[in-house]
Amino acid sequence: LGPNGAGKSTTVKILTTLSRADSGSARVAGYDVSRDQDKVRHAIGYVPQKSSSDPMATGLENLVLSGRIFGLSRTQAVQRARELLGSFDLDGDRTVKTYSGGMQRKLDVALGLVHRPKVLFLDEPTTGLDPRSRNEIWDTVRLLVADGTTVLLTTQYLDEADQLANDIAVVDRGRVIAAGPPEDLKYELGSRVDVVVTDPQSLPTAAQVLGRLTGGNPEIDAGERTVRVAMPGAVRLTLPAIVRELDSAGVIAEDVAVRLPTLDEVFLKLTGRRTDDTPTQTKTISATPDELPETDAEKVRS
Repeated sequence: LGPNGAGKSTTVKILTTLSRADSGSARVAGYDVSRDQDKVRHAIGYVPQKSSSDPMATGLENLVLSGRIFGLSRTQAVQRARELLGSFDLDGDRTVKTYSGGMQRKLDVALGLVHRPKVLFLDEPTTGLDPRSRNEIWDTVRLLVADGTTVLLTTQYLDEADQLANDIAVVDRGRVIAAGPPEDLKYELGSRVDVVVTDPQSLPTAAQVLGRLTGGNPEIDAGERTVRVAMPGAVRLTLPAIVRELDSAGVIAEDVAVRLPTLDEVFLKLTGRRTDDTPTQTKTISATPDELPETDAEKVRS
């Protein structure tokens, strides 16, 4: 993950043996990218930013050619091509120039999968696509991962990373400045707990409970019957745990919410700037008594 010019594509070119690193080392699928280039190339699939398909050929012809290049017999190549066309819901008899942008990108992904690679590299696969086509590519990536393929995807879209990534490496000016699961990166920045109480008289008690749980300084909004407190990154509280503590103190809560920062906010904090074309959004983990497990809901109502 990173803005334009951060070094994402350069890194991918090194890992796919298309460029040599000035220093350091890397292994892909267990092979050294400098010493075992042929083994790396047979173990990976690579989908570059720009389409590598022949627009004047059909989808089937493109896939068969790719299969032949990877050493499949013609019969094997045709069989694999038809299998991929079915999986990606593509019309193999149409020329690629008649495909929509989303269909072309799905064909590009299929081309990278002809030889059943262990690792698939996708270099900004949804850049320039409309929302529907982006969602189709996202669904394709999820299916690949569920089927056991390791996918390394580069993107400048924070929402895309949030949707797809098990782990994220944030790159800026050629260096990894943070890495880990998306939720961990968000929690490191800190989260916030909001509690809306039924009785305004219980606001001070709710504030004491939240202060003790989080170690923070709660803020009381009497007009909204709300207590808010910021949690440092090291503190992680679940909704049921907060509700139980409030219940023990005799506080009846109408709503309890744990608000995590977005990846956009994480990136802004890490780099001092935003990525391009990234909408700002807030993710909220919230529950009312009706949405909690039965035991906790009973406590809230009591």
